[in-house]
Order: sequence, then structure tokens, then C-alpha cells
Amino acid sequence: MRPQTILAVDDEPIFRFLLETHLREAGFLPVTACNGLEALAVLESRRVDLIVSDLVMPDMDGIRLIEQVQQRHPGLPVIVVTAHGSVEGAVEAMRLGAYDYLEKPYNPGDLKITIQRALDYRHVLRENEQIKGLLEDRFTFQSIITVNPAMKRMLELAAKVVPARQTTVAIYGESGTGKEVLARAIHFAGKGLPAGFVAVNCAAIPESLLESELFGHVRGSFTGAERDREGKFSAASGGTILLDEIGDMPLPLQAKLLRVLQERVFEKIGSNAPLPVECRIIVATNRDLAGLVASGRFREDLYHRINVFPLTIPPLCRRKDDIPILCSHILEQLRQHLGKPVPGISPKALEAMLAYRWPGNVRELHNCLERAAILTDGGQIGPFQLGIAGAAGVESVAGRDAASFAGAGDGADLGAADAADLGSYHLTLPLDQLSLEALTLERCGGNKSKASQLLKINRKAFYRG
Repeated sequence: MRPQTILAVDDEPIFRFLLETHLREAGFLPVTACNGLEALAVLESRRVDLIVSDLVMPDMDGIRLIEQVQQRHPGLPVIVVTAHGSVEGAVEAMRLGAYDYLEKPYNPGDLKITIQRALDYRHVLRENEQIKGLLEDRFTFQSIITVNPAMKRMLELAAKVVPARQTTVAIYGESGTGKEVLARAIHFAGKGLPAGFVAVNCAAIPESLLESELFGHVRGSFTGAERDREGKFSAASGGTILLDEIGDMPLPLQAKLLRVLQERVFEKIGSNAPLPVECRIIVATNRDLAGLVASGRFREDLYHRINVFPLTIPPLCRRKDDIPILCSHILEQLRQHLGKPVPGISPKALEAMLAYRWPGNVRELHNCLERAAILTDGGQIGPFQLGIAGAAGVESVAGRDAASFAGAGDGADLGAADAADLGSYHLTLPLDQLSLEALTLERCGGNKSKASQLLKINRKAFYRG
């Protein structure tokens, strides 16, 4: 790794020389400038990782230098060195964006530590920006792949609610349809959000802990509360909170959430001080909330309060026109993830996928393709690699006990692992005997003896003689 380049700026030659020496001894690559103007010229001509600058200099002092660096080179850390008794100037420099300050005469060890902390901080900021950029690219309306008219209309509606940050959004859909993906797309479409996206699964957290998880608590508010704790609403301040599986929220907590939505304030457990809700609120569920209201398991007033802007994601079985394009998109991701070629899906496999109901929706489709991509040996994904289970009218080799295949006939070359492997494959087409024989033969690589052993039929009768 190349040494980090540090620009040392000081109008006093002796101090500049000492600073240059200390930087080199600390393992950095120093370059020097005698004032702010010269420092700016250096920044235009070469890469610099950090600046260490005096405050009081002719032509352009340290304060002006920091202002110019903030404008021309945002993110470049600056550490100021000031004479004893001039701490006020150092505080002003930090207000303008300097990372830290040292008083003359400084300790060379303190200089090294301070520089390293500033460089580490800059590295973290860069990583956060990269992650944010990747998330923004991944979770956008454009990244939601669809050609289905109903899905497109839903996305158009979702885009309209983006500017209305105070409006509660309710996302309905079966498990695996992508409710959180849509919620993140709404969040990232809101430009200028300074904070992040916080998701809470209301069904996964015990009732006794959910209130503290959402709103936080103060020390001593209950047994085990040894310190103050911030809740998810505080963590989401300035961003978005997703209350997933809202239909599973306990009734007592529903009343408190209703107040949060109506008054836009909440209280920590054990505190009477109201705190403002400063985030977008999105709720999601795979439950029929209207049915839960009718049965008394969900508050009617809360239902109407969260149902201000409902969005319903159609299940995959009602937008099968999306399956081919989703397969293409997912396989492209899997090629990069697995580092292996996956030519595509055979016509028979695609026919099987179109015939299947996909109770797990897009999540199940992704998992199915990932498994198939791992199993394929470089050819197209066929029906046997899909492993789709539970489709209506399925004829499956796994319908027979896989263990029985292991001992099929004397001299059988099919082991228990092979039999169990084949036994896990399900086909989504109603198969007559001929189709079953053909597909079994395909799985066995054209070996009729092996295929006839699996099907427990005479080899001479295979393919009707």
C-alpha cells in the first residue's frame, strides 16, 4: 500500500521542517506549503489524503484555507495546529469543518494518532457513501422488474406518495412479494434524506419487548432496564421506519401506535416527556386487516389511520407475465454471485414454472433459481433442477420412497445419495408414463439402465421396447 500523503502548511520554516520530519517518521509521505494559497496550488497538482495546517499565516490563513477546501475538495480532512492561547481560532476552524486541532508544541505521537483517526474517519465516510450509493441503485422503482400492467400501476401510485413524508403508507401483499423492497424504494426515492431506513418485524419480537424496541425506555423503568435505550423511532429520525407484519402487533400496543400516528409524538417507557416523530412511517402486512378488524383482533380506528395510502403488491401467480423477465434478471445476478455460467432455462423448465402457483412468490422464485443454478453443470436449467414442490397436479419421482431406489436391482450403479438427490426433484407438469421416462432418462444422462432402475421397470420395456 502506498503511504498516505499529508500536506503540511506553515509559514514558519522551522515549524514546517519539524512537521515534515515528524510526518515522515510516522510513516506518511509529507508535502509542504508556506500558506493557504500555495496549499491550494498543491491540491490542484497532486493527490493529498489530509492537511495539517497552521492557523496564522500571511496571504491566506488557516481559516480561509479550510473554507476553500470545503468548497473545492469536500471530504478532505484538515487538522489545525495553533499556538498556545489561540484555542478560540481552533474552535472556529472546527466549526467550519476541521477534523481536530493540536496546540504547539505538540507531541509527535499525538500528531500521528490524530492523523490516523482522521484518515480512518474519512475511510468510513467513503464506505458509507459507497454503501448508500449501492442501496440507492438496488432499491429504486426502476430496480423493481415488471412488465405486468397491475404492478406498473401500483408502482406509479407509490411514486406519487414519495413527497408526502407525513403520510402513512400501508403495503399489502403475500409473503415474498417484496413489500420491504417497495418500502425501501419509497425511502430512497425521497432525495435528501439524512438518515437511514429502519425495519421492525412486529411478529418476530416478543410482546413484552416490542414496546421498548419501538419507543425505547429510561433507566429503571422496569426490571432489567439498567440504562437508557433509544428505540427504533428515534433511530429512524430523519429517515423511514417500516413496521412490518403490523397485523401481528398486540392490541395494547396498537393503541399506543394510534397515538403516534395521530399526534406524531411518542414517549419512552418510564418517561412522560413526549418526543417528536421525525420519520416517514410505512406499515406492511400479509394479513387481511379488514378481516382482523371484523374478528376483533385489530383496532378499527388504527386500521383507518394506517390505511391512508394503501398499496397492494399482486402475488406472482397473478402476474406470471413477469416470470420470464424475473428469471432473466435473477440469473444474471446469480452468474455474478456464483461465478459460473448459467446459459438459461429450457422451454420445458419455463413451462413448468409458468404452471406453478409460487406460494412463496418472488422470494421462492429466487431461491428456486439459485438452487437450480448451483445444480446445473453448465447447461440450461431443466425441470429436474428446479425442485419445485407443492404444485397442483404434480407427478414426482419423489412420490416413491427415495430410500427404495438405493437398492434397486443387483449391480445397480445408483447410490443412496443419488437416489435422495433425484427424490428431491419435483416436476410441475402432469406427466404421463412416456414423459416421466423421458425426463428420468435426461436426468440420468441417457443411461437407460440407471433410468429403468429408478422407475423400477424392465429396461427392455423402456420407451415401449
